[in-house]
Amino acid sequence: MRKGERTKQMIIEKASGLLNTEGYMSTSITTIMEKIGMEKGGIYNHFKSKAELSLDAFSYSINTMFMTFQKAIENQNNTIEKLNAILDVFLLLVEGKPIPGGCPILNAAIESDDAHPDLREATVRAMNDLYSMIVRIVRNGIKNGEIIPTIDSETFTTIFISTIEGSLMMTKLYYDTIYINRSIGFLRDYLTKLETTNNID
Repeated sequence: MRKGERTKQMIIEKASGLLNTEGYMSTSITTIMEKIGMEKGGIYNHFKSKAELSLDAFSYSINTMFMTFQKAIENQNNTIEKLNAILDVFLLLVEGKPIPGGCPILNAAIESDDAHPDLREATVRAMNDLYSMIVRIVRNGIKNGEIIPTIDSETFTTIFISTIEGSLMMTKLYYDTIYINRSIGFLRDYLTKLETTNNID
């Protein structure tokens, strides 16, 4: 990696946590400059605009989150364990790990609107990827006889994601983890009801 590329990557990495916490579009360039310790000209040598930096920082946070999901599920033995591992990652996000500020999809979804179509499109793509990942896990579980076949994978995924993201929003709003803990507990209990007898030791 060339020096310019290394510098650009450093800016993205340092800015990602700040923007995920304080807002991808609402955080000022001055605040970003203070965070990464660079002048405006140094930043704009690598990015055409603050919006471009914000989108790159969002992509970095999304990639970090999905790599964490992948690492969490890759060594699990069955579908229920994989879904519980995903819940574990969301609990980590509440703690600011591996990304300060929590779930970047939720944060960007709240912030994005018609005034920021590029951020909205990037957020939709990220949500689609999360949705597809969970649908795929559930369908494989049905195919392998690990969860009951009467479950509709898309309905399950819609409820799974909306329950988590909604409780994350409440947790941020009230500064109280009781909401995410309640939701995670509910989903973990629900998952035990989906497990087939073939999948229980």
